Amino acid sequence: MGLEIGLVGLPNAGKSTLFNALTSAHAEVASYPFTTIDPNYGVVAVSDARLTRIFKIVGSDKAIPATVEFVDIAGLVKGASQGEGLGNQFLGHIRNTDAIALVLRCFQDPNVAHVSPQVDPIADLQVLDLELIFADLATVQRRVEKVQTQAKARPRDYAEELNFLQKLEQELNRGKKACFLSLEDKEQEWLLPLNLLTAKPRLLVANIGESDLPDGTALSRAVCQAAKSEGAECVVLCAQIEADLLEWPADDAEVYRTELGVFENGRDALIQTGYKLLNLITFFTATGIKEVRAWSVPEGTVASDAAGRIHSDMQKGFIRAEVVSFEALDSLGSFAAVREKGLLRLEGREYIIQDGDVVHFRFNV
Repeated sequence: MGLEIGLVGLPNAGKSTLFNALTSAHAEVASYPFTTIDPNYGVVAVSDARLTRIFKIVGSDKAIPATVEFVDIAGLVKGASQGEGLGNQFLGHIRNTDAIALVLRCFQDPNVAHVSPQVDPIADLQVLDLELIFADLATVQRRVEKVQTQAKARPRDYAEELNFLQKLEQELNRGKKACFLSLEDKEQEWLLPLNLLTAKPRLLVANIGESDLPDGTALSRAVCQAAKSEGAECVVLCAQIEADLLEWPADDAEVYRTELGVFENGRDALIQTGYKLLNLITFFTATGIKEVRAWSVPEGTVASDAAGRIHSDMQKGFIRAEVVSFEALDSLGSFAAVREKGLLRLEGREYIIQDGDVVHFRFNV
């Protein structure tokens, strides 16, 4: 289960520039709307110093990091849900993502057109929210029609679901996002397969100009306040700088970041925020000299399910997990020393995986 994040925004908000900065994919970027026609996909390695350290300790042939996939779709405009612009055609490409990042323009640049007379990220956010709600409303209405047809033959079997869907439709019509609905367990089961866009965890990205670094502007602060008010996460970055620095030698880029007062690259900040948003942790496996690998799982994942993340046979034939914390391995410098100190633990299938665990799964095929 790699993390997958969909990028959503108005035209010329900096989505494709950010996508390039994140993935080095060189999606087309221009100062006019709808440059992104086909959705862009990019897989990014998650930077984790712990993986590098384990790789050196074990002396493996390769280290395989956890990954994040970003999906960049065409910019949405007001009326997208009724067919305006192009973005509505591609919302389906982000329905299966784990989270949505709403990219909001907070920079001033007369050479880059904006869909509104003035730059106002909060007004832009309202447009995006409305279009996502309308898209979800269409999804719910299609489901209502299907359930109504099924209910003709067995009305009692579908009465509760139909009642829930109609309530959901009413709430969306009132402009309420699905993530703010108070739902019973059974209603959550009906909601999940709909993959509603407004039910997904989300973060707001305030895209500022280079001259606005490192402290941001009143516009970016307004975006962060909007995120806080709805319980979302916020990342402030300059997508253009992030994209430009990809072309620089790493040492020069680091020096320039320091001069700008920026001490973390935007890619890492966005990925870590995504992990926090989805309560993801990382555990590691080390298969001798072959490879060490990082895996992302939700916090609270038990050992047998973590084994299944690697291969279904490991989950089915699970015997035990041999576990050591990264801190212990890092401190002692070898698995032999870990064993000598008695710090290699044997855990059962219900053991809850902790962030930084280095695990070897024993199983029967």
